[in-house]
Formats: sequence, structure tokens, C-alpha cells
Amino acid sequence: MSVRAIMVAAPRSGGGKTTVTLALLAAFRRRGIRVGAAKTGPDYIDPAFHAALTGRPGLNLDSWCMNPALLAATLEAARQDVDLVVVESAMGLFDGLVAPNGARGSPSDIAARFNIPVLLVLDVSGQGQTVGAVAHGFATWQPDVQVAGVVLNRVASPRHARLTEGAIQAAGLPVCGTLLRQPGTPLPERHLGLVQAREHDGLTDWLEDLADKAERELNLDAILATARPLPENLLPEIEAPLPVQPYMSQPDTLSQAPNTLLAPSHSAFLQSPSPVFAQFLPPGALPPPGQRIALADDAAFSFLYGHLALFWRQAGAELVPFSPLANEAPDPSCDVCWLPGGYPELHAGRLAAAEHFRQGLASFAQTRPVHGECGGFMVLGEALEDAQGTRHRMTGLLGHVTSFARRKLNLGYRKATLLAPSVLGQTGTTLRGHEFHYATVVEAGADAPLAHLRAGDGTDLGPCGGRRGAVSGSFFHVLACGHPASPPHAGWSHTRSS
Repeated sequence: MSVRAIMVAAPRSGGGKTTVTLALLAAFRRRGIRVGAAKTGPDYIDPAFHAALTGRPGLNLDSWCMNPALLAATLEAARQDVDLVVVESAMGLFDGLVAPNGARGSPSDIAARFNIPVLLVLDVSGQGQTVGAVAHGFATWQPDVQVAGVVLNRVASPRHARLTEGAIQAAGLPVCGTLLRQPGTPLPERHLGLVQAREHDGLTDWLEDLADKAERELNLDAILATARPLPENLLPEIEAPLPVQPYMSQPDTLSQAPNTLLAPSHSAFLQSPSPVFAQFLPPGALPPPGQRIALADDAAFSFLYGHLALFWRQAGAELVPFSPLANEAPDPSCDVCWLPGGYPELHAGRLAAAEHFRQGLASFAQTRPVHGECGGFMVLGEALEDAQGTRHRMTGLLGHVTSFARRKLNLGYRKATLLAPSVLGQTGTTLRGHEFHYATVVEAGADAPLAHLRAGDGTDLGPCGGRRGAVSGSFFHVLACGHPASPPHAGWSHTRSS
């Protein structure tokens, strides 16, 4: 039986996409349907909720950062051993850069490329029949994007339901559910989005309640019927896979009962290699930075893209998690350390007191590479100011100081060109990704910059990050190598002590 897919989209952020996506995953899973999920655009937080429900890595599909081969390989990974893939869109369905169609970073790019029908979620609060015009506009805006049904969200009353349902039907679209506005506490949020899935003690009960609401208020049979089979052959889009010699390590396996919610952490990424991918990296995938990768993994360091970890592991690399918040140091048997982004600004005092972590990281960095992204970059600096302006000592492996007290939003797609060899690639390698942070650099230090940065629209943003010896970092989050794919970074080397 073919694997089917559907995209949950909306006119804007905050319209209810995540709620509907999680409700569908929970309800279909309860019915015994094997579900997978993906998120369009750069986002760490929603895929972690997907992973908690599906027991599979949370994956992202981004048409600006990823070339067609990498998109195909990632969607192929998302559909392995499932019956249905639910793709949650970012922002509004047609939002993206002013760039060539199909490469704008828009959710509609993904829907059109893979012929995925759209379930449109409309927040109808404060509206009546006008919602019909909105739905009609979305259904006719781009001919190769099919709006297959509508879910009405935040409906106030039975009369409101009749008005809005009639308007959608008059627009020629089926209503696949009417979600009533209800009292209660939604999932809490903080400055980068929802509070992380791993921090919710009552997540399982909340998701079960969401499945109950889906059974009551969504037409699950109609929604399932609108899902369309994915193309049988996604991988032929990969014309020239990069060969990878698999490492000799034996990866851990993930064993979970099929109806047990996973604790959302990077454990979902540490699965055995699939035969489909074990011998190559798709063009555009970032090669593993080492054979054994010490990975910081806790509430302060959790923003690692699922496709990076998945393809690294499937290429033969081994991920070895450790927790700086638990005062753990990277395993000295590893040959590289990766500090992902996260929320170190919320845990600065604990990190400053984690003497074993700081000393162990410094010892590791004397002979092996250490790289930090965003929050990881902040921790590599001399100090971090928390929201109250209190200055906390960090690892001092780079010379900058960052502040969450003096906040400024930095958000958007980025293209980075490396200025020197590092674990990310050779000099001149281009990488695609994004920035999303409020922290600022208040003291630059004297380290050489890591890369030259341009915004997604081509605006020159100048040098970014820092590097000192084998230590590197920046606020830039990498999703993929540039277009066309950069070669593996064979020019990077380091000396290990015996």
C-alpha cells in the first residue's frame, strides 16, 4: 500500500496548525495508523512534539536551504515504515522569500513539488461568511497547490459554526472539522516559541485529550481520504549521491512499544542505519563532522535538526549524548564535540557552576574540534548575561560575551561562506541555514570570524562567529550545504593525542 501524505497549513502563524497536526497524529495513532511527520521551514520545537507522538525523528523540509535531492531523501526518510505522513507548514501557506518558485522556502513549494494536498486551518474568530472568500482565495491562488479541505478553528457557537461552514461550502470546499473555542490553558510559550516538549511533565495526558477532541470535532475519515499517495520513487531525484565509507561502530537501536509516547529527546535520532541510506549522503547533506560525535543534549542544548543527525548516523557516525546541565563532559573517546542551540540563557547559573563540564570541554578542545551553534556559541564565549543582567562565566574557549538582557531579534534565512577550514567544511564552502535568536554579542573578543554571512535576499551581513584553534561557533544554524552541494571537508584535519 502506498504511503499517503497531507499538509496542514494556514494563512498565518498562530492559526492552529500545530494543534491540528498534533491532534491528527494522536488520533490516527490511536486508530492503529502508523504516522510520520515533518515540518516545513527551519523549526526545532514543533518537530520535537511530532517525535514525541510518532516515535520517529522530527524532520524538516525547506525548499530554500535544501536542494531537490536532499528534500527527496528527507521525505523518503519520513515515510519509511509508516502509512501516513502529516506535514505541518510554517507561517502562511504561500509565505517565503521573493525567489524562484519552488525554492522560496514556502510551504507551498513542498506541497507542489510532492503533490501533497493541503488541509487549510482557518481561525474564524471575529469572522462570519468572509471566511469563504479567504478559503476561495487560497484554493485558487496557485494552480499546482490543491486545498483539499478546511478545518474551522476557534468557532464560538453553533450559530457561528453554521455561518462559517456554509461559507466554506459555498466556496466549493469540504469542511473537515469544526474546532470549538474552549477554556483552558494552551501549551505555554517562551521567546523562541512553545516550551520544549521535553519540559512538559503532563504532555502524554495533554496529547490524549487532544486525540479525544479530534475524535469529537474533526472528520478523521474525510481527512484521511483527502491524503494522497506520495510518488513511489523519490530517491531517483538523487542523481549523484556522495559515497560514504560507513564507520565500524555499532549504533544503538531504539526499541519502544508501538503505542508508547517517547520521551522527546535526541534518542529518537539515534536509530540504526536504514539500508536505503547506509552507503551515501544525499547531495547537499552536511557530512558528519566526525566518526564519534559528542553531542550536548539537555534542556539547554536541544536544537539539533533531525535530518542532520539522521543522515550522520546513517552514514555511519555515532552520536554520544552528554548533559552539560548535569555537569557532564564530552566523552573523551569522541573525535568531535557539537554544542547545539537551545536555551542556555535560562540555565546560565547552572552552566557556570558546572565545573566538570567546563574543564572537560576545555581538555577536549586541546586536541579535538568543538563547534557551537547559537546557544552553543554563547556557551563557548567568556560570559553570558541572563535576562536580569547578571553576568555568568562560560567556558571561555572563544572570547566573546553575549547578553540576553540586551535583546534584539535576529531572524531569517542565511547563506554562510566559510573563511577557514572547520568541522563545517573547507575554506569557501557555502552553507544554508538561518538565524533565530534574541541574544546579542556585547563584547566581540579578538577571535577570527568563522564565516561571511548573507541574508536570504542577498543582503550582505558581514563576518559572523568566531574560531580559535579547533574551536568554532556562530549564531548561524546550518541545515544544508550550498547549491550545488559542497564536497565533504577532506581538507580539515586535527591531531588527536593517543
